[in-house]
Amino acid sequence: MAIIGGGPAGASAATFTARAGLNTVLVDADQSITRRAWIPNHLGFPDGISGPDLVDRGKQQAQRAGARLVTGKVVDLEGTGTAGFHLRLEDGTTLEARHVILCLGVNVELARKAGAAIRPGGEPRIKEVVDVDALGRTSIPGVWAAGTCAGTSVHTIVTAGDGARVAINLISEIRGTRHVDHEVLAPAGQPRP
Repeated sequence: MAIIGGGPAGASAATFTARAGLNTVLVDADQSITRRAWIPNHLGFPDGISGPDLVDRGKQQAQRAGARLVTGKVVDLEGTGTAGFHLRLEDGTTLEARHVILCLGVNVELARKAGAAIRPGGEPRIKEVVDVDALGRTSIPGVWAAGTCAGTSVHTIVTAGDGARVAINLISEIRGTRHVDHEVLAPAGQPRP
């Protein structure tokens, strides 16, 4: 499982796929627009949080769940002709993945280059987005998209939720049954299972 983009959508997707036991790599060029934001409206941070802190915490959470973080920019995404994809990074590193989730923020050029269908964006100042179905699948079998690049709102709480939603849909499709990831609190005074 390769997730391209380590902003809120990508880190959220990576957290879910890694927790589901999928061998997950989160590839991040550290270019998220969230890095330039002050976020006063992200649930769980009543005093607000800086974009850099939110991005860093998201990547830490994905790693804690078991995702491997690779720093670099993916410049090519090509199908292998069998069931999978080759990802080439700007520095020449190559990665292979059976499934890909694009969490590219406002830049859809990698998706366009890979051959994914693109459509006009609906958010102010977002001209184009990757065309996805209701589950988050792109026009390329095995490639999904989440967050702003898939047409959701630029608000971090929404993009993070969309990353989780698309990851759950992908995991469910792989397993053939609806995936649910939550735990129940232990009664007071007892250790969590």
